[in-house]
Amino acid sequence: MATDYRPEDIKVLKGLEAVRMRPGMYIGSTGKSGLHHLLYEIVDNSIDEAMAGVCDRIRVILHEDGSAEVEDNGRGIPVEVHPETGKSTLETVMTTLHAGGKFSSSAYKVSGGLHGVGASVVNALSEVMEVWVRRNGKVYYQKYSRGEPLCEVRELGETTEHGTTVRFKPDPEIFSTTEFDPDVIENRLRELAFLNPGLTIEFEDRINDYKTTFYYDGGIKEFINYILKNNNLKSLHETIHVSGTYEDIKIEVAFVYTALQDEEKIYSFVNNIRTIDHGTHVTAFRNVLTRLLNDYGKSLGYLRKDDSFQGEDVREGLVAIVNVLMPNPEFEGQTKGRLGSESAGTAVTKIVRERLTELFEINRGLLKTILERVQESKRAREEARKVRELVKRKSAFEGAQLPGKLADCVTNDVEKSELFIVEGDSAGGSAKQARDREFQAILPLRGKILNVEKSSMQKLLNNEQIKDIIYAIGTGIGERFDRSKLRYGKIIIMTDADIDGAHIRVLLLTFFFRYMRPLIEEGRIYIAVAPLYKIQLTDRTLYLYSDEEYQALMKELNGSEKIVEVQRYKGLGEMNPEQLWETTMNPVTRRLICVTIENAEEADALFEILMGEDTQERKNFIERHALKVTYLDV
Repeated sequence: MATDYRPEDIKVLKGLEAVRMRPGMYIGSTGKSGLHHLLYEIVDNSIDEAMAGVCDRIRVILHEDGSAEVEDNGRGIPVEVHPETGKSTLETVMTTLHAGGKFSSSAYKVSGGLHGVGASVVNALSEVMEVWVRRNGKVYYQKYSRGEPLCEVRELGETTEHGTTVRFKPDPEIFSTTEFDPDVIENRLRELAFLNPGLTIEFEDRINDYKTTFYYDGGIKEFINYILKNNNLKSLHETIHVSGTYEDIKIEVAFVYTALQDEEKIYSFVNNIRTIDHGTHVTAFRNVLTRLLNDYGKSLGYLRKDDSFQGEDVREGLVAIVNVLMPNPEFEGQTKGRLGSESAGTAVTKIVRERLTELFEINRGLLKTILERVQESKRAREEARKVRELVKRKSAFEGAQLPGKLADCVTNDVEKSELFIVEGDSAGGSAKQARDREFQAILPLRGKILNVEKSSMQKLLNNEQIKDIIYAIGTGIGERFDRSKLRYGKIIIMTDADIDGAHIRVLLLTFFFRYMRPLIEEGRIYIAVAPLYKIQLTDRTLYLYSDEEYQALMKELNGSEKIVEVQRYKGLGEMNPEQLWETTMNPVTRRLICVTIENAEEADALFEILMGEDTQERKNFIERHALKVTYLDV
């Protein structure tokens, strides 16, 4: 770097050179979003004509050569000589930064264009740009390249029409892509049609031979219905629409609540410009709605005097559109992503509070529906907070001592170790004696465990048997599940071969599916198949695992061998350690069933046991979680 800093080192950029050198300052980026911003700048100028009441039709065309065209039937850009520049006003607007009708309140009361840079920036960043103006019974034309005029403004002929047509081709020297996305453009034009009832917007994509027309009389109320349908949402009440004007600022808000347990969907606009990052108008709407619902919540008994709805309670499930029309809006940046005008927030607060108060005083049924929805969100938030605090306090049971009933194994090799969850202390005692201490651990449970599907998280975490299972497995549960802390490669459910055993098994499977699902997905949850019969023949002992096997054996023997003894086990506790090892725990001879998420019919049978006679509740559960369990012999 030179040590001398001289006057000639200072570069003075002329005309539109600054735009070409630093395009991101004007359109945000030189990627896809910046490319579309060019088109929106021209469309916004036509929309401003519509807001001024002098335009009711706009046409947007994507041409085969990669250029885009915007035509309107507005007043047409003036072509007469501008008194300050000495050039045609058309050329002045298209080639000079900060030159436009948006600075004069006589030309536009409100407009999306603010800085007077839109058309000239598009010109500067276009390989070619052409403009046709229909005005004063004449058609005028001028052509440009990269911001410089290629000819004088000339008259082409006569016409009875009026308006402006702009066609431009983005400069490949500037943009990483020059291919417009028709879906993105179509969505933006649809928004503009909703925001300007009575305006017809035609869109033609000649590259893909596609045409469509947007025209809506219902305004933003119709926009809300479109959003609900497009997102497959069901509203809890009729769409609320309020509007009014305060100090030359026109406010229009439409909103509705849905059952969606998720953050709000708010679409905000200022002078038809989508404010993606919202701003003062949206903040004001959120705040006034929250305060108003808190006031009514306390007066109508939905809240205690010392309690309140939080902003997140009010926002959950909310779908809203906030539309503001105002003179001289203050945006943060040329791309107009966020509104900074404090006056807009003041206007929204005043108008929304007044109109909603009037509405809620008349329609108490509507108010009750909204308050109940917000109250439901509040309960869910408080329950989630209690759970987070409980989980944080217990740290998902990390560092806790292992359950006293757990008989742990010796090996530290997770993939070789097994945890048997055994029904009852009696069977647990036999299993502890039968096991191979090197790799088999035993955790006995007493009676039926908690049905977690019908219990809160707080109740689950306070249940001793559930805590023992979580302590023993070591991974934690739910969002805090940590696969790296798994202590056993196989978790084997070992219950009696009767209906009570099946019930306990399904309760355990429900817990694993709901709170340790990765263990099922990895194929780490197993069911030990215990024998139902012991058949002692003269010279051998047979174990049978079902009534069908027993009947088949009786038919096969048919008196050929003498049956010394038939024992039907009522439970695992009736087996001595040697029998339990031989039939259920020995890796060589045992039968295990791996639980996977695949087969709905067998899940249906399992959860019929779990949910009892409440068939509808069972079906709702399976549908809600899409649980599919199949048993695979291994």
